Amino acid sequence: MLRGYHLGCPVWGHKDWVGRFFAAGSQPDAFLRQYASVFNAVEGNATFYGLPRATTVERWAQDTPGTFRFCFKFPQTITHDRRLVGAAAETAAFLALLRPLGPRLGPLMLQLPPGFGPDDLPQLAHFLRDLPRDLAYAVELRHPAYFSGGDAEAGLDDLLAGLAMDRVIFDSRGLWDSDRSDPLVRAAQARKPRLPVRLTVTGRSPVVRFVAHAHMDANRWLLKAWADQLALWIGQGLEPFVFVHAPDEGLAPQLARQLHEQLSRRVDAGLLPPWPADALPAVRQLGLF
Repeated sequence: MLRGYHLGCPVWGHKDWVGRFFAAGSQPDAFLRQYASVFNAVEGNATFYGLPRATTVERWAQDTPGTFRFCFKFPQTITHDRRLVGAAAETAAFLALLRPLGPRLGPLMLQLPPGFGPDDLPQLAHFLRDLPRDLAYAVELRHPAYFSGGDAEAGLDDLLAGLAMDRVIFDSRGLWDSDRSDPLVRAAQARKPRLPVRLTVTGRSPVVRFVAHAHMDANRWLLKAWADQLALWIGQGLEPFVFVHAPDEGLAPQLARQLHEQLSRRVDAGLLPPWPADALPAVRQLGLF
């Protein structure tokens, strides 16, 4: 069981994981249970595009232990279409739908579009202050002004610190150093921003979205640096969340394991269980004797 931090991938079900991470022959209805037997958190990107049924949310709760954390994104209708304006009803519906997950709800991520700039900061403040305070939130901005070291960035950090909400830390250095002749790299770069890495902590649970280099070995120095940073935060009593992306998401679990191994050399981060694909079923074990 992991200790001191939360580790996961951008999704809990990827078809290329069957036989590599998931047990051979696994069907989609078993993906979440198997994923949650190893990792203790996941990004919830699906809610950005549409809301699940209430029965689906109930099943998610049944398929995960109480220590697991879902970090869902606010729907794009709230963040991108309405840009946080006049979205009270949609926000209430989103939060009400997820509340049955109870303690399994991690920081809910508010990802704003690249054009959401300094002039929009008052609207962000208004929106955040109206959110229920019994849930946790993390905010991801992509406008360059919030990474310039100027008044906009200071205003953002002051706002989040005053509300004890976290700023999502996005690290796409590896992705943007990758070879663009790879179609997976080009596709990932089209979706992911290229912005400076900010290590600013404004709450108690820094949220890191790490997008890896396309070649596994090229990530060693990045993973080492993040292991150092995570160890520092854990030593300070913080409880970080880390989500590992890759241009080829089939590699994400392996990269997450490498990060955990690096961190475990620095602090007691617990044990990362074996992949379901590597676990020998009990019935087969009994058959050996």
